[in-house]
Amino acid sequence: MSALPIVAQDRPAPPRHVAIVMDGNGRWAKKRFLPRFFGHKAGVDSLVKIVQACIDRDIEHLTVFAFSSENWKRPSDEVSGLMGLVLAAVSRYLAKMGAMGVRIRIVGDRDAVSDKLRNAWNEAETSTLHNSKLTLNVAFNYGGRWDIVQACKKAIEAGVPAAELTEAKLSEFMAMAHAPDPDLFIRTGGEVRISNFLLWQAAYTEFVFSDCLWPEFGERELDAAIASFHERDRRFGGVKEAPAAA
Repeated sequence: MSALPIVAQDRPAPPRHVAIVMDGNGRWAKKRFLPRFFGHKAGVDSLVKIVQACIDRDIEHLTVFAFSSENWKRPSDEVSGLMGLVLAAVSRYLAKMGAMGVRIRIVGDRDAVSDKLRNAWNEAETSTLHNSKLTLNVAFNYGGRWDIVQACKKAIEAGVPAAELTEAKLSEFMAMAHAPDPDLFIRTGGEVRISNFLLWQAAYTEFVFSDCLWPEFGERELDAAIASFHERDRRFGGVKEAPAAA
């Protein structure tokens, strides 16, 4: 008798959109008696690895919290170092990201940053415009409350009547209107809060909080978060009907 063919079990579909608060860079550096800047630099390297991991897992959108609207309160030398690091990262990794099929989009208030940084962002967005493997949304000078306010302002400027301002209509003016709401929200570094990130978009997102510091976050930790996501019963406010009896 010939052996029966082995039928592979269907793998659960990956989350379409993963959002990450990349926390713990400074503590990673402190543990190694290094300035905080070196932690942020290691964090960029970790991000590149996670981008590839998301591509390998067929995740369509990755949104990372790179610099919040509250981060301006940090010491001026750290803020200046972060700005320089962004410029260096664009120069170092843009061609690689393009070759990987990544489309880069910058999300946040661009008014407070330098012309040089804005130009670098424009170059990153323009040169990766036609890529479709993964959309990498970099939230920089971003805050969830800012996003809601700016969306309201844009709706008013567009002449949307109050009676027509529904949730769906306001969503069209959000900074993340081009992407589906995140399915999975990961925060590294051991903190258990969302810190004003994607407040509107995360209404029905599944949360995973990891003690792992961001520079140490890799494929194993990503897979653990995705496995936790697959264990959740996502009802979006409804009730799932029990299967009919045979």
